[in-house]
Amino acid sequence: MLDFSQVHTYPLAERRNLVHLADLIAPEDPVPSYDSPELEQIAARVIAARRAGSPVIWMMGAHVIKSGLSLLLIDMLRRGIITHIAGNGATSIHDFELALIGATSEDVATGIEDGTFGMAEETGALMNRAIREGARDGLGYGAAIGRFINDNPNLFPHREVSVLYNAYTLGVPATIHVTIGTDIIHQHPTADFGAIGVASGLDFRLFVGSVSKLEGGVFLNFGSAVTGPEVFLKALTIARNLGYKVAHITTANFDLRPLVDYHKPVSAEEPDYYYRPRKNIINRPTSLGGQGYHVTGDHRVTIPNFYHRVVEELG
Repeated sequence: MLDFSQVHTYPLAERRNLVHLADLIAPEDPVPSYDSPELEQIAARVIAARRAGSPVIWMMGAHVIKSGLSLLLIDMLRRGIITHIAGNGATSIHDFELALIGATSEDVATGIEDGTFGMAEETGALMNRAIREGARDGLGYGAAIGRFINDNPNLFPHREVSVLYNAYTLGVPATIHVTIGTDIIHQHPTADFGAIGVASGLDFRLFVGSVSKLEGGVFLNFGSAVTGPEVFLKALTIARNLGYKVAHITTANFDLRPLVDYHKPVSAEEPDYYYRPRKNIINRPTSLGGQGYHVTGDHRVTIPNFYHRVVEELG
């Protein structure tokens, strides 16, 4: 077994970043042209759900943050449109770095060649510290990061663009669902896998609690092809196992990958069978009377269109 204490890190200030604050899309920016009957129907269902007091759960992969959409998410949190926000571990890292230095996303192709990929000192040291302190105090991963940013304003001059910070200060549940070994902070000597497991485990229980109240509500998944669908399916199973009625729900998957006839049964001989969102978000969870959708497109196009359609109605 290798000794991680010998891993070499380098100062974050030396890293070349691909995403900067100037790349963020603001609520007032022009909306890209996009025509999708599915998106229109999803927006209508979100509007109806919030007017009825039903929840809207937003799950995402890291590319939502890397694509510069944080400000739209934060505005929907502030307006009460999103009632629970969730993501994988990489989501939290890009969100954290934007708050810390106003930039994120390194050149992986170059860094992997010399072993420097993911080894920026401050990202690993500070995030692992935040998770360790949060787990010690009984906080989930998302709240631990949000609290750390809130309690150390001198370290985070750009905290206003952090989704986790805003969710924490607004009191909106924000959960991070981690797979050990998938995130750059797991490469660092400071990684405490016990604390990471405890914190993410607490978040899973919090997520199940939100799913248990999803009757009449909406679950949205943006670009998470594995973590989102798997975590949602297990959470839904637990909620139903415990006797909660979660039947009449709307689910939607937003991704670059096109799906044709996505409600049609697909055999194991077809590649689409192995695309988890098709089964675990669109079809299986809605078999008791709900409705599942798929929207194809770049997040920088679909999310602004979704945002404006919903905000224009709900205000």
